[in-house]
Amino acid sequence: MDGAAGPGDGPAREALQSLSQRLRVQEQEMELVKAALAEALRLLRLQVPPSSLQGSGTPAPPGDSLAAPPGLPPTCTPSLVSRGTQTETEVELKSSPGPPGLSNGPPAPQGASEEPSGTQSEGGGSSSSGAGSPGPPGILRPLQPPQRADTPRRNSSSSSSPSERPRQKLSRKAISSANLLVRSGSTESRGGKDPLSSPGGPGSRRSNYNLEGISVKMFLRGRPITMYIPSGIRSLEELPSGPPPETLSLDWVYGYRGRDSRSNLFVLRSGEVVYFIACVVVLYRPGGGPGGPGGGGQRHYRGHTDCVRCLAVHPDGVRVASGQTAGVDKDGKPLQPVVHIWDSETLLKLQEIGLGAFERGVGALAFSAADQGAFLCVVDDSNEHMLSVWDCSRGMKLAEIKSTNDSVLAVGFNPRDSSCIVTSGKSHVHFWNWSGGVGVPGNGTLTRKQGVFGKYKKPKFIPCFVFLPDGDILTGDSEGNILTWGRSPSDSKTPGRGGAKETYGIVAQAHAHEGSIFALCLRRDGTVLSGGGRDRRLVQWGPGLVALQEAEIPEHFGAVRAIAEGLGSELLVGTTKNALLRGDLAQGFSPVIQETGLCADFHPSGAVVAVGLNTGRWLVLDTETREIVSDVIDGNEQLSVVRYSPDGLYLAIGSHDNVIYIYSVSSDGAKSSRFGRCMGHSSFITHLDWSKDGNFIMSNSGDYEILYWDVAGGCKQLKNRYESRDREWATYTCVLGFHVYGVWPDGSDGTDINSLCRSHNERVVAVADDFCKVHLFQYPCARAKAPSRMYGGHGSHVTSVRFTHDDSHLVSLGGKDASIFQWRVLGAGGAGPAPATPSRTPSLSPASSLDV
Repeated sequence: MDGAAGPGDGPAREALQSLSQRLRVQEQEMELVKAALAEALRLLRLQVPPSSLQGSGTPAPPGDSLAAPPGLPPTCTPSLVSRGTQTETEVELKSSPGPPGLSNGPPAPQGASEEPSGTQSEGGGSSSSGAGSPGPPGILRPLQPPQRADTPRRNSSSSSSPSERPRQKLSRKAISSANLLVRSGSTESRGGKDPLSSPGGPGSRRSNYNLEGISVKMFLRGRPITMYIPSGIRSLEELPSGPPPETLSLDWVYGYRGRDSRSNLFVLRSGEVVYFIACVVVLYRPGGGPGGPGGGGQRHYRGHTDCVRCLAVHPDGVRVASGQTAGVDKDGKPLQPVVHIWDSETLLKLQEIGLGAFERGVGALAFSAADQGAFLCVVDDSNEHMLSVWDCSRGMKLAEIKSTNDSVLAVGFNPRDSSCIVTSGKSHVHFWNWSGGVGVPGNGTLTRKQGVFGKYKKPKFIPCFVFLPDGDILTGDSEGNILTWGRSPSDSKTPGRGGAKETYGIVAQAHAHEGSIFALCLRRDGTVLSGGGRDRRLVQWGPGLVALQEAEIPEHFGAVRAIAEGLGSELLVGTTKNALLRGDLAQGFSPVIQETGLCADFHPSGAVVAVGLNTGRWLVLDTETREIVSDVIDGNEQLSVVRYSPDGLYLAIGSHDNVIYIYSVSSDGAKSSRFGRCMGHSSFITHLDWSKDGNFIMSNSGDYEILYWDVAGGCKQLKNRYESRDREWATYTCVLGFHVYGVWPDGSDGTDINSLCRSHNERVVAVADDFCKVHLFQYPCARAKAPSRMYGGHGSHVTSVRFTHDDSHLVSLGGKDASIFQWRVLGAGGAGPAPATPSRTPSLSPASSLDV
């Protein structure tokens, strides 16, 4: 054999995989059948004397009565321990020592016990642990009739003839099934609920309680996950129920959506900067204000149900229009695009415009100026990019027309004439004339005149334009040119509609930037600012497009996306790398918002912070100087979690290469050296926690495993997971475990919960889900369908949540929306009543970790 694959290997392999899948499904169905049979026999036992259920001539084992043994709570009525996907439940001959009241008859002979689930990983893989491994105390093992000395051991080879072996196997199955039936518990002790929920599909989550009170099992994507109940919990009913008394209040939002949006940065009459991130519109006061001397403040408009994509400020400098994209809620129901007009002083919604009228999202919008902002024009994200004009006070659509099949990136009213509207985008500048329809819904008309480039090169994109005081229009394009469009008398021979009106033509061109021009801003003194993409330059232009002054944005901030004029000479600049900068052309710019890194954790001393990146590289930064004190690479895949041990002696780094790297750390956290590696996971590391003594780690992986590691003992995997049931954890961020399995919703496919964090006072657990929500549960959360307090604001899946060191705040990280929310914790476990003002200086103390 040369090892080459034959032509029939493919179908054979597929058939084998199909058979394996069917076998797993049948094994799960067998678990359900056993549970059903157990319940049936329980009902029979209520009507038939126990002796009638015993084999003929075989006395009932002593102490094996219907009632639970003394001290055993009703929810811990005896039954067999769940064994993953095994179809044959092995019967042992030894009763392990346990707490008083959990024994089941006299002790059995020595030498035949095992861990409840062998050494299988709690994600579903299995391997036998051998007969001599220690079993959990309190497991109730059925007694068997005395066996003859020459009876062969079950696991030993037998000299039986081939014809007798199937009979012996059937006999073993009968014994296993009989024991399951005899040991079944009462559903009455669990409030009449079936111990096993409906099986659901292969992508659903279901759970069942082991009736013996030893373990709880849940299924994710058809994989069984066994979680052992701590010995101190006598009954699941004694665990807390209901939502926690603590609540959250949005305190501060870090982030700015610059990578893929425009019309996203303005300054209000109050001096506040308004921009958006995720589903929140942020009103930020750069200095002073309610936050206190030298500090800024934030307020938030939170009326939107999905991501905000564009803004417009009314000429009065108070009212704001914000448009959102389409989306779906947690139940899959569509969320329609809509425009909100709201008051920036009271944060109250004044008008909701276009609900049901827009498709996909609102791409651009603008208020009119010549008539004190009576009208609003909107361009949606449909294929035809519908352009519509609305009456702001009544929310009434006055006119609508198909714009173009090409992308529309900007829209605006001529500030001197509200009948003139300009749109620009991919390879076009359109000049629209709007007439009639005032007071009559849908009766107005819109006619278009296409901008003609003539001898000038037609650019691929025209991302921005601005109206000059003299009536001319400047456009910035993807060629780096600023074109000046001047009014010219109409030419009846010019093709296109609107020939009776005057139009615009190109009167001048200036090459301003290398690469695209993403932003143009008219300043109060009449000069114009332009922001470049590739060259990242910010240039001030005087009359005749004469360059007056310029500055360059540092490369790590990205290209210029938006420009707004602040107080005095101050400028606000938004960038394509989601940074928001303050400064001026003379002094340069400093960041208000900047984001980097994938995961981080503070050393217990607070002197350094470890940051993991997406290349296998991790850094240690001095928290005072922000200088890099250590730079290490482990593998070439992204790092998902970094965590210091509670005593600060070790640093654990979880990677997407399935390995947890362990480092010894100096007392100040500045130096580290490789101590070992924890290898055993079959998928990438997702979460990990240290024990309170700093010797052990609990970890989760992408295939829903729960593994335990003895770090101090040489980074060894602990095969007997039952022995870790009572171990105390310094943090609890693993999403799989007995103490938190109640946070998982029904029907989960395993990806619904992205992050979890227990508060340091161990009262509350916060959860980040895949539906843009943050939840608060009571801790421990070990009841199915546990209620929670739910909070929105993120515009995509929430990747991480962490409490600060004093539990006064919770920090949540958005995924695709690149946002960070800081929530103030209010109530029994928080920092007391809410402050008098919603604006305050950010007070983000070091969180236990931040994992994106």
